[in-house]
Parts: sequence; structure tokens; C-alpha cells
Amino acid sequence: MYGTIARFRIKPGVKDEFVRAMDGFGGDFIPGWQADYYFQMDKDPDEFFLVAVFQDRETYQANADSPDQHERYLKFRSFLVADPEWHDGFIVSATGPNAVK
Repeated sequence: MYGTIARFRIKPGVKDEFVRAMDGFGGDFIPGWQADYYFQMDKDPDEFFLVAVFQDRETYQANADSPDQHERYLKFRSFLVADPEWHDGFIVSATGPNAVK
């Protein structure tokens, strides 16, 4: 598996709209996509982390290069105060009863 972790800040007061917009992407068919997880930080409610999981590096890259993903990114970016900080890599371990493997 492969994916990315992003750290970002949303604009103040847009959390509910942001969550609705991100949840709206869940119905899109994206080859190789397994899951997205958004974390809101306890210490700063405007700071978030995103974990996106893909079947492999190839499907991740194909999605990253697609026009549809570019449109989703523009919607995502419209809620942020600055560009996100991205960290791509291989998932080397996943545990738990619902872990994607």
C-alpha cells in the first residue's frame, strides 16, 4: 500500500462546510483508493492531518496526475489558509480489526 499524510490549517469558521465537502468525495470512484482519514487536532481546532491510502504507488500517482483529482484538490485547497505540507510513502504495517491491508 502507498499513500500520503498532509498537514494543513483550515480557515477559521469553515470546519462544518469543509467536512461536508470532503465527505462528498467519498462517492467518487477512484481506482486504487482505499480510504481517507481526516484528523482535527485537540490543541488547535484549525489544524488538521489527512491520511490517504491507496492500493499501490502506481494508482496513487495515476490519481495525483488526473484532472478529476486536480478539481478535488482545488475544492480542498479553497478551505485552507496555505498549501498543505505533503509526505508521501509506502505503508509498511497496518494493524487492527478494520485495517486496510
